[in-house]
Parts: sequence; C-alpha cells; structure tokens
Amino acid sequence: MIISSIVGFIAGLVAVVIKNLTHLIQAILEGELIYNYHIAFYFIFPVIGLAFVLFIIKWVYRKEVESGIPTTLFAISRQKGILSKFQAYASLITAPITVGFGGSVGLEAPAVVTGASLSSNLSRKLKMNQASRTLLIGCAAAGTMSSIFQAPIAAIIFAIEIFSLDLTLVSMIPLLLASISAILTTYFFYGSDVILHFTLTDEFEVSEVPFYILLGIISSLCSIYFSRIYFRMAKFFKKFGSRWKRLLIGGFGLGVLTFTFPPLYGEGYDVINNLLEENYRDALGSNNLFSAYLENIWIVIALLVSLAVLKVVATSLTLGAGGVGGIFAPVLFMGSAMGHCIALIINKMEIFRNDVSVSNFTLVGMAGLMAGIMHAPLTAIFLIAELTRGYELFIPLMITAAISYMVTSQIQKHSVYTLDLASRGDLITHNKDQAVLTLLEIGEVIETDFIPLHINMTLGEIIREGVIKSKRSIFPVVDEEHNLKGILLLDDLRPIMFERQLYDELKVSEIMQAPPEVIQFKSDGMHEIMRKFEETAAWNLPVVEDGRYKGFVSKSKLLTAYRDILVEVTL
Repeated sequence: MIISSIVGFIAGLVAVVIKNLTHLIQAILEGELIYNYHIAFYFIFPVIGLAFVLFIIKWVYRKEVESGIPTTLFAISRQKGILSKFQAYASLITAPITVGFGGSVGLEAPAVVTGASLSSNLSRKLKMNQASRTLLIGCAAAGTMSSIFQAPIAAIIFAIEIFSLDLTLVSMIPLLLASISAILTTYFFYGSDVILHFTLTDEFEVSEVPFYILLGIISSLCSIYFSRIYFRMAKFFKKFGSRWKRLLIGGFGLGVLTFTFPPLYGEGYDVINNLLEENYRDALGSNNLFSAYLENIWIVIALLVSLAVLKVVATSLTLGAGGVGGIFAPVLFMGSAMGHCIALIINKMEIFRNDVSVSNFTLVGMAGLMAGIMHAPLTAIFLIAELTRGYELFIPLMITAAISYMVTSQIQKHSVYTLDLASRGDLITHNKDQAVLTLLEIGEVIETDFIPLHINMTLGEIIREGVIKSKRSIFPVVDEEHNLKGILLLDDLRPIMFERQLYDELKVSEIMQAPPEVIQFKSDGMHEIMRKFEETAAWNLPVVEDGRYKGFVSKSKLLTAYRDILVEVTL
C-alpha cells in the first residue's frame, strides 16, 4: 500500500512534467507569431516539431519510442509486466515536442506508459511477483489519469476497464491510494485548476431521452469510423520504410489540415472549453479562413462536422509521421464536436418544442465516443460526471454510453487499444481462463525428451535405438532434414516387437501414423492449442516450426503450467 502511494505520487509528477513542458513550448511558439502570421506558422510548426522528434529518436535514442496504451498491455500479457527502463523517459521529451508544436495527439498515453515503466522497474527492484507488478502498473495508470483530469474515481475505473485488472478488495485499496496520491500531487502544483472548466447549469429532462438515444447511435457510427480510419492510415504509413518519407507525407498532410482548420492544432482542450461556453469565435478561430462567417450557424455546424471527421485523420498523420502521443484527447475532441453539432441541428430545425442543452450534448458526446472507441463505458460515464462536478447527467450519460458501446462492440469486438493485440492472441481480458491462456508461452511447455526415429529405420533399429532407450510411449518420425513425417506409438509396436523375422524387413514408414493434430510453433496460440487437444482427445501433440520437428506438448504439462500461472497472477 505504501508503494502504491509512491507510484501514485510518481505518476502525478510525470503528468505534471509532461503537461508543463508542453504548455511551455506552446507559450513560446504561439504568442504574437501565430496571432499575426497564423497562415504560415500553423502549417510550419507541426512539421518542425515532427522533425525534432525524428532527430531525437534517430540520433539520440536510436530506438523506436512506443508510447501507446497497447505497449503497456503487451508488457502485461507477454512480458510478465516488465517494461524497459527506456520507456521511463522516452516520451517525457518527445511527446511534449510533438503536441507543443501542434501535433494533433494527446498526452495521456505517453504519461501512462512513462508512469507504468517507472512502477514496473520499481517493482523489479523490490523483487515483487507478476501479480503485484501488474497491479502497480494499474496504479500508475490510475494515478496518471487522476492527475491529468482530477477525476480519481474515473481514473480507477479506467485502470480496471483498460488493463483488465481484477476488481477485488486487495486490488481496490492500492488503486485508491495511488489515485489519491496523484491527485494531491496535482493540487500541490495546480491548485483546483482543471483541464475542462465547466459546471452544469442545464438540467436533464426526460423528454430529451429520444435525442440521447440518437446521440448514442451516432456515437457508435463515429466510433467505428474512427477505428477504421485510424488503422487504415497506420497500415498506409507502414508501407514506407523510410522515416523521412513518413515525415514528409504525414507532416505535409498535417500542415495542410492545421492551416485550413486551426482547431485541429494540438490536443484541443481549449476548443472543447470554448464549445462548452458556446464561444465559437475562440473555439473555431478568430483569425482564419472561416472567421468572417461564424455568425451563420450553418457554417458553424459545417465546421464542427469537418472537425469531427478530420480529427482522426490529423491524429493518424501525426503518429504516422513519427510523432509521439495518444488518442485520448482526440477522442474527447471529436466527441465534443459531434455532440455539439447534433444539438445545434436539433435546435436549428426546431425538432423539439424547447431547445436542448448544447453544453450537455457536448459533454455526453464525449462519453459516447469514449465508450465506443475505447470500449470503456464506465470510465466515460464517471469521467464526465467528475469533470462537471455533478451527477445530474448520469442518466443521459448511461443511455448514450451504453448504446454506443453495445452497437460498436457488436461490429468491432475490440477497442482501438486492443484490436491489434487481440488479432495476435496477445490480449489479456477480464476472463480469468482466457487471461491465463494468453500468459502461457508455448516455449514453456514444449518437451524435448522424445527420441526421433528416422523414416527409413527398420523394426530392429526402432527397438534398439528407440524403445530400449526411451522412457516415452510415443516417437516422432522425421526425414533427413528433420521434417516431421508422422508418429509411432508403442501400442503399435507391441504386437510385432518380438517377431524377429520382421526386424530387417519392416520399416518405420510402414507402421507409423499421422498425428491427430500438429501444433505450429510460430502461429498457434494457447487458445488454438487447447482447441486441438479438446477436439482430438490426445494427450500428446507434436510441435513443428516451418515443418521441422521441435518437440511435443503434453496435456498434463499444459495443465500444470496453467495452474502455476494462475497461482502467480492471482492476488
């Protein structure tokens, strides 16, 4: 518990450092430069920032910076909760430069990964087991989010939902302590200042329920759109082997977008705050191509639609060009623009007898997209409730978040954070059985004390070289290149093993059989291996790598390893 409080304090400091460095860079750059010459500098600054980041990664770090939540999830599922020391400082400089110069990404994920790496390495120093190490990573995540948003309850739920931690009394107390420690650290530096400056003024009306249902449906569609565009653009940038090509393409595309739509510049929390106040002059830009037309509400609606559609494009370009950041802030930005836009359309078309609350729809829109894109409906509900310092919006938040999550999860089973990991079988979930199978590595359960038989061996050679020397009742049959050709069971030999007249006549190839299934070392995960055992009812299955025999996996060995990992990861 003491260590979890320390981890929370460290996570709070990390969040403060990353945020302050970003604000310092923004304060230096923006000033009169952007105010008087925005057309040039909104285009140039993001490219300059991305070039700085590329220089640091290529010539200072000399290794890739992985700042996303999937990095931490992969460490939990495949590296026993161990993150490299490099991750503890890699994002502290590169993320603020990316966002400070106008990169359209968030700082939450880099802060979470930094805090998680520090907590992971602290737990290693203290010789903690895997379960405690994973819990401390969750404490770091909760502390970081608590510090950034000053929302301690939502931060705990975020750690449980995103990192699939077990909700038990043993895990809850450390998470609470980390969250409290982090938020106290933030209060020390910032006081009561919060990232979103808004207090609820409009009450929820039951007659507005149909519109919140509609908002939930539209949120799910926007969530699917976000995920599809995000992964397609990531795949597009992977085609370019040269970092400089990615920088030029992504940087130029981002420059064009921020030049045309300045609200896409940076994280966008100032835009969200101005939208909540319905201050379109500051939210959409007072000195840009569209500033002269903001009195027309349809122009405002068109701009909001453009921002909602293009934010994911700007985020993907930033990351594709080599920038360091996350998607948390872009999701909130896109949700606020979407919700605000829908409220304006409802009011302008006079669909409802009274005008709906534009600020409430802006807030609930953010929750809808969080629930859909991140598959974190509870985090979405409690975060917005805590940010607004009240629970008057609980009903519309639950309606919209539930519908958005329900519809999105039917079409896309995994969140943006987990989709890639799930496709590789590297995802930990709240399902304990599935989680343990994910943590099991095939290399840990392969047995190699089986004596291989050459396919041209005679019965006599089988007896002398195999049966007499082996303690096993099964033999792999291989060719000259050690490729697996079949298996031979001791039960197949018993009827003929004392027929000496067959010793020089009968060969392995005549009595061997095909294995009931073969395990592919490179491609079969534990879920697939368990399926093969279940369908064949076999006790031993051979393992091959590119066709070459590697060993056997036995059901008893697999169950023993399963039990050991279950004990190791259970608090």
